[in-house]
Amino acid sequence: MYIGLDLGTSGLKGVLIGEDQTVLAEATAPLTVSRPHEGWSEQAPSDWISAAEAVLDQLSAKGLGSVRGIGLSGHMHGATLLDKGDEVLRPCILWNDTRSHEEAAELDGDPMFRRLTGNIVFPGFTAPKLMWVRSHEPAIWDRVAKILLPKDYLRLWLSGDHVGEMSDAAGTSWLDTGKRDWSDELLAATGLSRSHMPRLVEGSHASGTLRAALASRWGLPKGVVIAGGGGDNAASGVGVGVVRAGEAFVSLGTSGVLFAANDGYQPDPATAVHTFCHALPNTWHQMGVILAATDALNWYARMVGTDAAKLTGELGALQSPGKTLFLPYLGGERTPLNSATVRGAFTGLEHATDRQAGTRAVLEGVTFAIRDSRDALAATGTRLENLLAVGGGSRSDYWLRLIATALDCPVQLPVAGDFGGAFGAARLGLMAATGAGAEIATLPKIARVIDPDPTLKDAFDAGHARFRAAQSAIKDLK
Repeated sequence: MYIGLDLGTSGLKGVLIGEDQTVLAEATAPLTVSRPHEGWSEQAPSDWISAAEAVLDQLSAKGLGSVRGIGLSGHMHGATLLDKGDEVLRPCILWNDTRSHEEAAELDGDPMFRRLTGNIVFPGFTAPKLMWVRSHEPAIWDRVAKILLPKDYLRLWLSGDHVGEMSDAAGTSWLDTGKRDWSDELLAATGLSRSHMPRLVEGSHASGTLRAALASRWGLPKGVVIAGGGGDNAASGVGVGVVRAGEAFVSLGTSGVLFAANDGYQPDPATAVHTFCHALPNTWHQMGVILAATDALNWYARMVGTDAAKLTGELGALQSPGKTLFLPYLGGERTPLNSATVRGAFTGLEHATDRQAGTRAVLEGVTFAIRDSRDALAATGTRLENLLAVGGGSRSDYWLRLIATALDCPVQLPVAGDFGGAFGAARLGLMAATGAGAEIATLPKIARVIDPDPTLKDAFDAGHARFRAAQSAIKDLK
């Protein structure tokens, strides 16, 4: 057996799989986010440990005596700061925290960062958060001995080791992404050194073994291997089998991700595409990221007093875009705008705009933002032949037909099952324990394929053009 633990923003999920990758058990534990000031987003790392304990308590009911490997996945970019005794110095500053936008702009102004990392320095990345701490919390800065990403703090608890891996490290702004190693130059530019960083392993390789006390507590054997694991999107890529060039998925979760695997390193920071190491050796991936996908739909559902499933279920057949447009920038945007300050908008509201028109506008706005990411990926030479759809939003047939038509690309819907970060982490645990590689990260069975509607292609091309015009009109409004 193999365990995958996926540390999400709203909860920690664990899966237990067998040797044939069948899911034998699943468990979850909720987590909450603290927002003490506008633009801030934090979690207490101790809550992650409590959630992991709860998940392992649930999984242990299945019997864990045959477990050979554990893989880890987690939300990226979080700054978990430890002193020399490994005590947490302050709450972890999360991926969607935008307080360090000024520090990010300052670092991004140094051409070395884009040249070595292959990415813009986004406000959500880790390095600018440390610059904010240095300026605003100097007493904490002076005590920082180690900086760990969220899932790697879980690893410290599991194994006692300070270890990271390349896919997660690529989102810090300290990694030389092409060389798959920490950059001494980038660290020095932020007042840090390698001593502050965990050592790095590949995501499919062993990082250490489970502590004996924890193995005894949950009935695991001695010497259970802990894999390097992956950042949440890289682990999801392993989970859905998107590990080879030409394969891609669209994730319709709280945020939206368009993810494509590459067998080479082809960055283009100016597009605001994320170019990161994949969780497998000699493999990279690219992502366009929008910050509000189902988050935008759930926001609209709350505003009109119903739930998202009811809204999408009442839409019927796919329609051409209406006059009402929605720009889904509820908390800033990554690709392609790279703006922490841009905010969303409805435009083209009229007397005829009803609840269903608003729902269609929200779905179209998120989809057009995903199309922006597709165009940004295309600018780097990445082409999408088809897309796997995953995440909660993929339960909406209307949305899948919309994405297929607006992106003019067939959308594949996997058979029922969870192929997300926890399953990908379990696959990485299997690889680390057995020496297996990418060959076991197969694509899931496809339940059906949603083809583009050619009769609506021109209408959605025109709708996207109007979306881009509205985007230009509002992006500098404060």
